Amino acid sequence: MFNKEFNSLIEVIQQYSTEEACIKHLEELYWQGVPTSPFVEGSKVYTCKNGKYRCKESGKYFTVKTGTMFDGTRIPLTAWFASIYLVINHKKGISSLQLQRDLGGKWSQKTCWCLLMRIRKALGIENYNELEGIVEADESFYGGKNKNRHANKKVKNSQGRSFKDKTPIVGLIQRGGKMTAIVTKDTQKDSIQPIIRKYVAKGSTLISDDWKGYHGIESHVHHYSIKHADKGYKSDYDSTIHTNNIEGSWKIMKNSLRDMYNHVSRKHLQAYVNEFVFRYNTRQIKSGERFNYLLLNSNVRTKYKDLINA
Repeated sequence: MFNKEFNSLIEVIQQYSTEEACIKHLEELYWQGVPTSPFVEGSKVYTCKNGKYRCKESGKYFTVKTGTMFDGTRIPLTAWFASIYLVINHKKGISSLQLQRDLGGKWSQKTCWCLLMRIRKALGIENYNELEGIVEADESFYGGKNKNRHANKKVKNSQGRSFKDKTPIVGLIQRGGKMTAIVTKDTQKDSIQPIIRKYVAKGSTLISDDWKGYHGIESHVHHYSIKHADKGYKSDYDSTIHTNNIEGSWKIMKNSLRDMYNHVSRKHLQAYVNEFVFRYNTRQIKSGERFNYLLLNSNVRTKYKDLINA
């Protein structure tokens, strides 16, 4: 059951066609079939009615959903499982409106958005990786192009690295490894370099463009910079000195954000970046394994008021 490879949404729906089947799967996945108290480790657990359990030490009741992204939800797990499969397997993601249609219109767009945001919060398990070896670094900016706006909506002096109307993202990719991407307030030295020092191992090789925000990072890593204006994304002298991987990943992410969503606010952008990073870092994992990997790491409880007040 747990290593099953799903080739389509239909197979997921057939495998988990009832609430009981979903709960049984989670109990096997989390507890190996033996209920465990989320309140007191090692406490004796009593089985109660309606899928509930009681912790002897704390006296509190719980279910397999307690403390996970499913906690407190009124949406059946069958819809959750289908939604998770769609999110992690659609290359460009899925919008709340599209999910609403795919789930048969049983829930509002607002409810589907909250469901997706809970999943995106859990997808952060694949971001914030410690990288080493050869690491490519670059910054990207999320927001519409000024030249494509109507005259009355154009923002003055917003070209290039200006982020008056855009949100900067710092990305790091380890050659042959994983990606880390962080939304930042700007692309200045004081914002970029702490991220590099935190997520790139000391003594690694860092390749970036010649932006001044990277100047001085040589005390932490071996730094190579490329002048994009002269050489594009690679060095004329060494074919291994390039930023092709990070540049290519930005293109995929921007296409996803542009094609799938009408607008992503600054306060929620990191969650959408986490979603992209998850798919990028698990792109070589089979869909069934990836499905269970997310479920195993779904202990991220996100309430609606937390989303609104983010």
